[in-house]
Amino acid sequence: MAQRDFYEVLGVSRGASEAEIKRAYRQLAMKYHPDRNPGDATAEAKFKEINQAYEVLKDPQKRAAYDRYGHRAFEGGPGPDAGAGFDFASFADVFEDLFGESMGGGRRRSTGARGADLRYNLQITLEEAFTGKKAQIRVPTAVPCEACRGTGSEGAAEPQSCPTCRGYGRVRAQQGFFTIERTCPTCQGSGRTIANPCRACGGAGRVQREKTLAVTIPNGVEDGTRIRLAGEGEAGLRGGAPGDLYIFVSIAPHRMFRRDGTTLYCRVPIPMVTAALGGTVEVPGIDGERIQVAVPAGTQTGRQVRLRGKGMTELQGRARGDLIVELVVETPVNLTKRQIELLREFEKAGKSAKGQHPESEGFFAKVKEFWEDLRD
Repeated sequence: MAQRDFYEVLGVSRGASEAEIKRAYRQLAMKYHPDRNPGDATAEAKFKEINQAYEVLKDPQKRAAYDRYGHRAFEGGPGPDAGAGFDFASFADVFEDLFGESMGGGRRRSTGARGADLRYNLQITLEEAFTGKKAQIRVPTAVPCEACRGTGSEGAAEPQSCPTCRGYGRVRAQQGFFTIERTCPTCQGSGRTIANPCRACGGAGRVQREKTLAVTIPNGVEDGTRIRLAGEGEAGLRGGAPGDLYIFVSIAPHRMFRRDGTTLYCRVPIPMVTAALGGTVEVPGIDGERIQVAVPAGTQTGRQVRLRGKGMTELQGRARGDLIVELVVETPVNLTKRQIELLREFEKAGKSAKGQHPESEGFFAKVKEFWEDLRD
C-alpha cells in the first residue's frame, strides 16, 4: 500500500512551522494514543502512522530530504518505521500532554544547572539549646551576578535557544534500529547559548561572595539536628535554581550537666557527714535557678533525686523534662590530727553495732560464704 503524504497525515501544509507541526502531532497523538483507545487496532495503526510522519518532519535534515525526494529518501535503509514507529522523545511529549496535569506540569526546556547544596556547622551551648537562639552566620558561597542578573549574558541579554538541540538540552542520533539520546554538546544540556558572555562572571551567571544570614535555632534543639534553609545554597549556573543550605547544630559539652533528650543529669558530691546525718545541698538549674535538694540521712553514693520539670524544654515547646541529681558521698582528705582522733573514736564506738553499714556487711557475709564453699 502506498504511503500517505506525511504532511497530509499530520494535517498541515508544506510550509508549516516547527511549532505548527509539533502542535498538530500532539493533538493527533493524544486522540489516537493506545491508552485512550484500548483494543482499537485502527487507532493503534493511526498512532504509528502519526509517529512515523512526525519523526521525519520534526527533524530539519530529514524534512528537507523528504521535501525533495518524498518517501524514496528513506528507501533501502532504516527509516521512519524503525523501532515500530516509536520515538523516545516524541512519546515523552505525548505522555506529558496526556498526564501532565496530574503529574505536576508538562515538559520544560532545560535551564542552567542547579546550584550546589552547602553545609554549615554551628556549635551552641546547652543554655542556648534550652532557650533557643537567633544567630547571624557568614557563608562563603556563589551568588547571582548583579551585572548580568544571573543570565551569564553581557548586558543581561536573554540567552538564545540552542540551535543544535532547539532548546531541549538533548540531541538524538539514529543508529540502525535504535535512537540514542545524549546531552547536547553545544549547550552542555542547558538548552540555551550565550553570544556575549558577561565579563563580570565569565558567563557563569554567578560570582563568589560571603553571604550573611539570620538563623533561628528553636528551643529544645538536640545535638546533630539539621536545619534546612531552602534556596540559600549556591546560586545556579546561568539562572539555574539555587541549592539549599543545611545547618548542622552541635551542642558543646557542659561542665555541669549531661543531657539525654529532655532529661538532665547532674552529679553532685556531698560531704560524708551530710550523707550520714542528712541535710540539704544547693544545685543549679539550667535556667540559672538555685534549687535546694534534701539529702536523706544515710544516703549512699549513687542515690538519685528526681526534680520534676527542671530539665530541658521540649522542641519548640514549653514543657520541660526532669533534672536528676546523682549524689556522690565524698570521703574527706587532708584530715587534721583532731579529726583523725574523732574518726578513731567513731570507729570504736560502732564496732559492736550492727546494721550501720548494711552494704559492706552484706558483701563480706557473701565473701565468707564463698570461702567456706571453696573449703568444702
